[in-house]
Amino acid sequence: MTAEILILSLLFLFAINTPIAIAIGVASIFSIIVQGDFPLMIIVQRMFGGTDSFHLLAVPLFMFVGVIMEAGGISRRIIDFANALVGWLPGGLAAVAIVSAMFFAGISGSAAADTAAVGAILIPAMQRSGYEPDFAAAVQASGGSIGVIIPPSIPMIIFGYLTGVSISQLFAAGILPGVLIGISLIGVATLISRKQGYAATAAFSMSEVWRSLKRAMLALGTPVIILGGILGGIFTATESAAVAVVYALVIGMFVYRKIKLKDLVSLFSEGAVTAAIVMFIIATASIFSWIAAIEDIPARLAGTLLGMTSSPVLLLLMINLILLVAGTFVETTAALILLVPMIAAMLPVLKIDMIHLGAIVVTNLAIGMLTPPMGICLIVSCSLSESSLTAVSKRILPFLAILLVDLLLITFYAPLTMWMAHLVAK
Repeated sequence: MTAEILILSLLFLFAINTPIAIAIGVASIFSIIVQGDFPLMIIVQRMFGGTDSFHLLAVPLFMFVGVIMEAGGISRRIIDFANALVGWLPGGLAAVAIVSAMFFAGISGSAAADTAAVGAILIPAMQRSGYEPDFAAAVQASGGSIGVIIPPSIPMIIFGYLTGVSISQLFAAGILPGVLIGISLIGVATLISRKQGYAATAAFSMSEVWRSLKRAMLALGTPVIILGGILGGIFTATESAAVAVVYALVIGMFVYRKIKLKDLVSLFSEGAVTAAIVMFIIATASIFSWIAAIEDIPARLAGTLLGMTSSPVLLLLMINLILLVAGTFVETTAALILLVPMIAAMLPVLKIDMIHLGAIVVTNLAIGMLTPPMGICLIVSCSLSESSLTAVSKRILPFLAILLVDLLLITFYAPLTMWMAHLVAK
């Protein structure tokens, strides 16, 4: 009975647009009260225990890196380098937006931060160059979604925390899928731009590539430190985040001189508030997960799916469909905590590695960031371009189509994720 109360109350709260963290927390607390066998103190204990993890410390640290690097003036340098690389393509600015998002993805670990940092510069630039605002927003939102696939990735950190698998290997598993998605999105943007008559921004010049690379070298040092340190086995994901914070502060304060000592209080505050949103969801969802485990909800739901079919291919397609729908209506962190235990329970039947499963789950939820009503990348881009959600949603359909093709490749061609993962020590 407790399981039914938990699920029904959660669905009801979602239906009346209760904020995600509040909905999960209230539904969980209500279930505990109705069940009556546990003291209310267990709520506080589970919330604290759910966030008391060395692995989860990487979440606020990577978010803080994104805040520092944005304030430190790196966005412009990365965009200039991206322009030198791909600005010669038809609709050069659209390609630049996606490549810049790929570079920034290696810094922040957050799709929303990725979209905002690059979009604040490139969406107005595209509009000034004659791009339709809704198309500019669709391009930037699509590129921003890569922020949770290319490492570091906050959803991958949470997946690793939930399943106990190596976060370093999860990060490695996201590299090739992230590159694949970036290239395919550039292809779509280029085809549409050619049809619309959007021009290139500049002719290709190797000397300009080298000049812009030298200017962006220190900015690009952050993803090099993060990925190089993790993939080389020098430090863990959390340790790499701490090192990246120090590096970002040094670059922002003493090299680019964009960050002053007096700015640190506001930067720390912004980073804390941004991280607190995610951590609060994790805290409340930990109560939900505890109740779900007691009531054996993940195994029961997994059993329901397994009762429909035992085919690994059909199960993976069904899981993809569930995740795509969940990503549309539920915030990414909450979707992970609510659904990963159920999916993990089917791992023996799916006959895939947990690292591969992590890449599939995160890619699905990244696509959910482009679909209303919970598509955070879509919402950020609409705000920056001052376009309606409806107009941008229509223009994003070609990008969604290629992303679904990419998802199928990631799902059914394991070497795409596992080749890099096998190179990294657990």
